[in-house]
Amino acid sequence: MSFDREALVEAARAAADMAHAPYSQFRVGAALLFADGAVVTGANVENASYGLSLCAETVAVAKAMSEGRRGGLVAVAVSGPDAAEISPCGRCRQVLTELAGLDGSDPLVLGAGTGGAREWHLSDLLPDAFGPDAIATKP
Repeated sequence: MSFDREALVEAARAAADMAHAPYSQFRVGAALLFADGAVVTGANVENASYGLSLCAETVAVAKAMSEGRRGGLVAVAVSGPDAAEISPCGRCRQVLTELAGLDGSDPLVLGAGTGGAREWHLSDLLPDAFGPDAIATKP
């Protein structure tokens, strides 16, 4: 599927404006593009109990799944503050893999920063991922 990479990155940048990052000041936004053209965004949400903080990608995936989206993930854009290109953390790579694995997709991941955007496929960021197919008993 062909798509406007810059528009997806801009959606992630706009989402970062909604971040709640009073502790790190590291505002991150994520934008998920689905095969039907829908874009779901999320922003990081920090908590004084740091372990309870949520990354932007996790928020976006939770929003998408709570809206009934099960697969169809084409691309993900992640944008951070005035910094070099970023990529999803390990936890978010796993969360994205769960969603992508529901239909076997391997979405493009765009990590945007002040220097432009870097591109990977999710499978390159998390090779040999633990996904839905690894579960012997599925609900």
